[in-house]
Amino acid sequence: MSNLSRRKFLITTAGTAAGAMWLAACGGSKKPPAQSAATGAEAPEVAGATLGFIALTDSAPLIIAKEKGLFAKHGMPDVKVVKQTSWAVTRDNLELGSAKGGIDGAHILSPMPLLLTAGKITKSKQPLPMYTLARLNTQGQGISVSKEFLDTDLTIDNAAGLKKAVEGRKAQGKKFKAAVTFPGGTHDLWMRYWLAANGIDPNADADLVVIPPPQMVANMQTGTMDTFCVGEPWNQRLVNKKLGYTAAQTGELWDKHPEKSFSMRADWVDKNPKAAKAMLMAVQEAQIWCQDPANLDEMCEIISKDKYIKAPVADIKPRLAGNVNYGDGRDVKNSPYKMLFWDGNASFPYKSHDKWFVTEDMRWGYLPANTDIDALVNKVNRADLWKEAATAIGQQGAIPASDSRGKETFFDGVVFDPENPKAYLDSLKIKALS
Repeated sequence: MSNLSRRKFLITTAGTAAGAMWLAACGGSKKPPAQSAATGAEAPEVAGATLGFIALTDSAPLIIAKEKGLFAKHGMPDVKVVKQTSWAVTRDNLELGSAKGGIDGAHILSPMPLLLTAGKITKSKQPLPMYTLARLNTQGQGISVSKEFLDTDLTIDNAAGLKKAVEGRKAQGKKFKAAVTFPGGTHDLWMRYWLAANGIDPNADADLVVIPPPQMVANMQTGTMDTFCVGEPWNQRLVNKKLGYTAAQTGELWDKHPEKSFSMRADWVDKNPKAAKAMLMAVQEAQIWCQDPANLDEMCEIISKDKYIKAPVADIKPRLAGNVNYGDGRDVKNSPYKMLFWDGNASFPYKSHDKWFVTEDMRWGYLPANTDIDALVNKVNRADLWKEAATAIGQQGAIPASDSRGKETFFDGVVFDPENPKAYLDSLKIKALS
């Protein structure tokens, strides 16, 4: 962001504070004031933007910000929230931009803005600078397996069972087929981490294929894959249809892990800093609303609509409530690994988390081994804008003391120190550095 644009963005922090009272206590089912948009010099430069989303429950904050009038409340009544059919389509539409029929920002896999900015996944092969404005959620994904493996007892740390499944496919002249949602995205990284931590090389011993989230269950039904990693409600749908079971919630792999982000094209934010801040404020308020258990039923009804997730509430609600029927006899109530939208600093875009995403994408060859991790993260991650927006809605107390959450420990005991990514990479036995 240019110095001028950054200055313009900061100037607006004093505005749009009306309605903060309902948020100070995490708002919940209370309704925000009908009008609190900044006016005059503080008003957004434009009245709208086009945001994309995928049919997943963690897109809820964008949907709720639209449906509950929060974008409009902050002077952005013309924001469009448009369904995308896959993460590849999201990528392509971001590259186009709304001026050419695409989108300006999105509910997105957290590594994608980093990969786009590095120019590693764009169709043009040119960098598309992006800003990550907020994390939309932590946790809430799943690794599911076909019912064929019910007797194998595939769980987060059953290395023997996983090896048996892989060897069984090998004896049939096949590879263990694992579906993910986008190369280098979160689900790809969770799947690779799970396999590698249990001694399975995802490149040599498995066949990773890309399937859009809403198509995962249908592909499992036709026998297209043995396992998949995806967000909800598709793991729950698989269990409800008795086609498979959940091997693990991704929070079991990494407790309170970052997942999706709210990201926008950097050129759009630089051109419209007040509008970007207004949308960020609306999204933060929506996350607070989504976190309140009193709003769970209404949220599920809204996002279940055909124009959004197009899934029954019975597929959506249980795991959002923390009630996880794994489908293999395990039935957990109030799971500590349920999706979080606001609690536990779920919305704050920690730079340390983006450093892990860059490091893992280096591990698997999606980014070159000589990538300047800090430079890329600092270019994309706009934790500074998050803090300004949070302050403007009366949530100063939600601002963490540091942009780093510190060391992170995974289920296999491996520790990621964001101050020393090289040590983490060196400690990993299975990798494919480019």
